[in-house]
Amino acid sequence: MLTLSGTACAQAPEAMMVRISEIEITAGQLDQYKAILAEEAEASVRLEPGVIAIFPMYEKESDTTFRILEIYADRRAYESHLTTAHFQKYKSTTSPMVKSLKLVDMQAIDAKTMGRMFTKMKVSAE
Repeated sequence: MLTLSGTACAQAPEAMMVRISEIEITAGQLDQYKAILAEEAEASVRLEPGVIAIFPMYEKESDTTFRILEIYADRRAYESHLTTAHFQKYKSTTSPMVKSLKLVDMQAIDAKTMGRMFTKMKVSAE
């Protein structure tokens, strides 16, 4: 699932906050976790102007191992995201499913290219 916001080019690239969440889920709860994660990612991008992208994915060789690429306009947008009802619902309902969680803050090498990447994608509005 790919979710993108139309605000990617509106922010200064150097102010953006980029993070990769590394998550391992209990095997018996995969379908439920994927559904909750998809709902949260969609709501975050649709409802929050400061959420540029939430891109959840899982490893082909290990379907219980997830990575989520998160891009926020800035740290304030990230901190605001943490207080939203949809994120709080995601966190409270998935916590028992999570075996491990690691948050890795990243620094873009060429943040200016991000805007071009997103505009090249042909994502239809639903």
